[in-house]
Parts: sequence; C-alpha cells; structure tokens
Amino acid sequence: MAEIRLGYLNSLCILGRVTMDPDLRYTPKGTAVLGFRIACNRRYKDRTTDEWKDDTYYFTVNAWGQQAERIGETMKKGSAVLVEGELRSRSWEAQDGTKRSAIEIYGRRVQLLDKFGGGGAPSEEELPEVTPDASADQLDDIPF
Repeated sequence: MAEIRLGYLNSLCILGRVTMDPDLRYTPKGTAVLGFRIACNRRYKDRTTDEWKDDTYYFTVNAWGQQAERIGETMKKGSAVLVEGELRSRSWEAQDGTKRSAIEIYGRRVQLLDKFGGGGAPSEEELPEVTPDASADQLDDIPF
C-alpha cells in the first residue's frame, strides 16, 4: 500500500475581546512583540435540557514587528479583535525546575474592530454623516 502524504495546514481565524491591556515588549534585537489574551464565546442549545448555554474560551496571542507596535498603541481591555494566524507550542523550564508548556496563537494579522475607541456602540454625535457619492442613476451604470 502506498504511503499517503498529508499536507501541512495550521491556520485559524478567531474573533474575540481583549481581556486585559496588551503588553508591548521588545526582543534583544529590537523586534516588537505584542502579547495579549482574548476571550471568545460559544453559544449553544443543550439537547438534554433544551436550554441555551454559553462557554467562554481564552487564548494567548502574540503579534510581531510593525503590526505589534501599530496595534499596541490603540488596543486596550475590551477591544474587539479579529486574529488570523496559526497555533504554536512552546516549552520551558520554570524557576522551580518543573517543565511547562503552552499553546499560543501566532497572530499573522490582527485587526481591531472598534472604530470609536470606547468599545461600545457609538453615540449619535460620534457617527459620521453619510452622504452618497453617486446618484441612483450613476449606480445603474456600474457593470457588476
């Protein structure tokens, strides 16, 4: 029987809220690293009791480089974020000699979803006034 080769795929997309203010650090070579934790909810209906239930999951995310510096300036506790990246594991020995390990998200792309900084819905005063750029007649001419 021929050996089956499986491809490599480690990709995820996760949406959540930041659980504490992020920690921006720099490596000895000067590369920025932004560490933060996000919480994601899962709402489901329990089949046995027919009740709606919520589960919350927490993930540690690390973003690197210019993205880390840019996002670290505006991200705060409660910010809504979309993280695209991959899972990575690491191991280390703690000061007491025990071996530790963690699975974290390496954030290749982190996007803040809050437009108005407060984390909640914008007030009427914060909303920009929207005026259409094109008339209805001009929109009919668009070929798609």
